Amino acid sequence: MITVVLGGDVNLQGRTEPEAALTPLSSLLNDADLRFVNLEGPLSGSSGVDIPHKPNWRHSPPEMITALTAAEIDVVSVANDVTYPPRAALASLAVLDRAGIAHCGAGANVAEAHAPAVVERFGQRIAFLAYTSLCWPVGQEALENSPGVAAAGAYTAYQPDPRVLDIPGRPPIVRTTPVPEDLTRLVSDVRRARTTADHVIVSMHWGLPGDHLAEYQVGYAHAIIDAGADLIVGHGSHTVQAVEVYRGRPILYSLGNLVFDWPAMRGKHLDGLLAGFALDERPRLELIPIRRDQHNECSPLTGDEASAALHRLATLSARRGTRITVGDGIGAVEGLGAEQPSAARLPVTRTADLP
Repeated sequence: MITVVLGGDVNLQGRTEPEAALTPLSSLLNDADLRFVNLEGPLSGSSGVDIPHKPNWRHSPPEMITALTAAEIDVVSVANDVTYPPRAALASLAVLDRAGIAHCGAGANVAEAHAPAVVERFGQRIAFLAYTSLCWPVGQEALENSPGVAAAGAYTAYQPDPRVLDIPGRPPIVRTTPVPEDLTRLVSDVRRARTTADHVIVSMHWGLPGDHLAEYQVGYAHAIIDAGADLIVGHGSHTVQAVEVYRGRPILYSLGNLVFDWPAMRGKHLDGLLAGFALDERPRLELIPIRRDQHNECSPLTGDEASAALHRLATLSARRGTRITVGDGIGAVEGLGAEQPSAARLPVTRTADLP
């Protein structure tokens, strides 16, 4: 059995002791065989405006890498909307390489960006793939001869509300679907990884803040599981979203934030999850709620606060036909390893739901 602990979005800035950033979570990280997070923010330094379309964003200094090495993070996703421009992405990959941290989701060309990070434990190979649906449409996606991230795009359409004729101004229904070419390539990547690895874990940076899932997320997720992935770990919405068990395999639509130092995130989207997944003939998945405090430090929740956070997650997950049992500050996901009936109807996202 191999145990993997997975966290959501991690951004590291402005710390005088970055090696202590994940110390409050060490008891949950240390016992795992593998540790994974989404690194949201290249470790490339900052000089002026880093991303023209996000003028208040600043990339992280390379020395922040000690937060990851001290916590013994093994693998990171770098496929997200702030891994931009490509020169910052490549500089960050070099920092990760020097630190011995495996990465996936970006590279010097499309082949590298879509290549899995493969690690071995106890004679078994675990492949990690990473993609982002949140992506600047010009110059961020890796192409055949240019660097960037692995993109999993979506099309958006707006369907008039059925009652718009008698109630003018009602918001439209937002319909989203995966970009077919991106979906085809992603499915091919998963199938290829499955032929050379014992286990495949796919990271997806996607979604909108709030409880609702966009339709394209479910479209990608089910196709990824159908292609042979063992687990999908989602992030990008900065909020905790539902867990779904599809064909006996878990989809974590969003783990929310872990450590997130970007000043604009102070006091916002404070809750997240750590997921512990046992890769075994009888897989197990446990979820532990975490929260950033007024000093932006991240710690596990306990007692009534943990129970409330997990019961909220259980309610969201029930909409996807998934049961989570709550006890002693831990949520245990039921139904893994066996084919499951179809999930409940996905709540559509309307413009009125958007932040």
